[in-house]
Amino acid sequence: MANTQGPQGNHDPAGSTQMFRAFVDEAPQGRQAAAPSGPRIGLIVGVVVAVAVIAAVAWLALK
Repeated sequence: MANTQGPQGNHDPAGSTQMFRAFVDEAPQGRQAAAPSGPRIGLIVGVVVAVAVIAAVAWLALK
């Protein structure tokens, strides 16, 4: 029986592995830099909406 799962030709996967590792090492750095701005914007929008709701309730209560 022939071994059909062995390497075919002189293909060396080390180059692909090194490129993949370089990609994985670089990818989180870009995401970490962008991540803090997302929750901060959501927090600011939430505070603005809360203040607007409280102002509207107070305006209706005093009317």
